[in-house]
Amino acid sequence: MPGILSEKNVENDPIAQFSRWYGEAQAAVKPLPDAVALATATPAGHPSLRMVLLKDFDAHGFVFYTNYSSRKGRELARNARASLLFYWGGLERQVRVDGQVTRAMARESDGYFATRPRGSQLSAWASSQSAVVAGRAVLERRFAAAARKYPDAVPRPPHWGGYRLVPEAIEFWQGREDRLHDRILFRRVRDKWRIERLAP
Repeated sequence: MPGILSEKNVENDPIAQFSRWYGEAQAAVKPLPDAVALATATPAGHPSLRMVLLKDFDAHGFVFYTNYSSRKGRELARNARASLLFYWGGLERQVRVDGQVTRAMARESDGYFATRPRGSQLSAWASSQSAVVAGRAVLERRFAAAARKYPDAVPRPPHWGGYRLVPEAIEFWQGREDRLHDRILFRRVRDKWRIERLAP
């Protein structure tokens, strides 16, 4: 039975509402409740979309990590607006987040990189993400070279780190019968959140 989402039972703060839903998704959605679609666009408006993993969120925004030279990194460098879409089908829920994107602080990226498995750390050195590569053997040679270069601790590559999407709008979508879905939108107006219901 789908849940009910209304202006009366939603949290006053969208981050608190997201935290509640995210906790429920972690308990119910397998695998990867933290998987989220990230949409970016070129300055000319050409969109692109891919899945990333949410690694942190708080009142300051939603954090993910990637190669700064990847396609998404290049697009964000020239057009710092993006959208995230979480889809938790088993719960009949979606959350859309729109806003500006900034790079996470270096110490934040360093801290997260240090928690990654060694293989993932070495891959960050081996892969020029989104670039054309002659074949898998090239990647494997680069990986092996990185492993030789860093036999112990692997430092964070300068081309790899975090981004924080600072929300300007967050929409919570709850599926309901007869396609009369609940859609509650939080829009930032100056320093406060305005809550509005959208037609399904």
